[in-house]
Amino acid sequence: MSKSKKPEAFYGLPENVKFCSKCVISNQRPNSTIEFNHTKESKKSTIYLDENGVCDACKAAEIKNTIDWGMREEELIKLLDKHRKNDGSYDCLVPGSGGKDSAYQAHILKYKYNMNPLTVTWPPILYTDYGLKNWRNWIDSGFDNISFYRNGKVMKLLTKLSIENLLHPFQTFILGQKNLAPKIAANYGIDLIFYGENEAEYGNPIADNLNSLREKSFFSYENLDEIYLSGISIKELMENYDISLRDLKTYLPPKLEDLKKTNIEVHYLGYYLKWTPQEAYYYAVENTGFKARPHRTQGTYSKYSGIDDKIDDFHFYTTFIKFGIGRATYDASQEIRNKHITREEGVALVNRFDGEFPDRYFNDVMQYLDMDPDYFHDLCDKFRSPHLWGKDSNGKWKLRFNVSGTGLDQ
Repeated sequence: MSKSKKPEAFYGLPENVKFCSKCVISNQRPNSTIEFNHTKESKKSTIYLDENGVCDACKAAEIKNTIDWGMREEELIKLLDKHRKNDGSYDCLVPGSGGKDSAYQAHILKYKYNMNPLTVTWPPILYTDYGLKNWRNWIDSGFDNISFYRNGKVMKLLTKLSIENLLHPFQTFILGQKNLAPKIAANYGIDLIFYGENEAEYGNPIADNLNSLREKSFFSYENLDEIYLSGISIKELMENYDISLRDLKTYLPPKLEDLKKTNIEVHYLGYYLKWTPQEAYYYAVENTGFKARPHRTQGTYSKYSGIDDKIDDFHFYTTFIKFGIGRATYDASQEIRNKHITREEGVALVNRFDGEFPDRYFNDVMQYLDMDPDYFHDLCDKFRSPHLWGKDSNGKWKLRFNVSGTGLDQ
């Protein structure tokens, strides 16, 4: 009798689902890539698990514990001294929406290291009330800020298209966060930009974390024909959706040839200062008036991470749909690596909260996008990879494999 054919794996994901032996992440986690290259046909590279089943993110966490952070801080001070200005002008730029990480970065650079940062905000698609208050508290704690409010009509269209084509409701926000900073820096003659932790801390290849610089390919382009927004080429967007190039320019990174005319460097502050999300939270609470959500974030157990945007919760729900990895998995994995919880506790948290539907803001988001709720649910079903999902005896969707070992095929 021949073996039955394996269910198809979408997005180039590994056919066999495996979980890290130390945290709760699976080998389905996609690595962070160039955001404006995503198409319907894109194949994902994913987190690497070694022969012992240990993921790259766990290895990166172990490496952090061997680093001489005093020496790294000395490197930071040399970098800051190189860019420090004494004429009152801005000498570095910190992008952020007022969350704990950007609040920590800007405050410590200004008040510990005596830099003069300009903060830049690409506002969330739909601010939460507490997210907006945190942003105001951040600015009121001592910072100049440029907030770039873009064409609302185009923003809505691109966000809706990114859901329809990629099931990626957060793409327009990510594009702005990544691409706006170097353009503002160039306009203000600022050569130093800081982001927080390197993506390698969450599963990108460890080699990405060997220096502090962000690769220019993440925030520049050479050929407009190779750029895709919402999974659609610029040419097609202009021809089929009545959008002009000037309306799309906001979402594009700077051209590489223009970037080469500047001395702009984009660094990860987490390369120089040991980065722990919980510590960044405590620091922001104490120094910038940051406040956690008054309630647990749906899909996880925490209250203080990624709380600025109502669409943020949908982003993690869609990662659960596409990759079988929800917000609780990301949060628990990070806390296991930082030795704040055990793997057993992480498994229990994932089992309880992962994949919870974010209904708190669902109607607000659907109304904003002018999208029928049933259509959104149909899209979710369309994007479920057959190798990850099946239906149980009651006709309900269920993961074939989960970290608890209770999936349909386990």
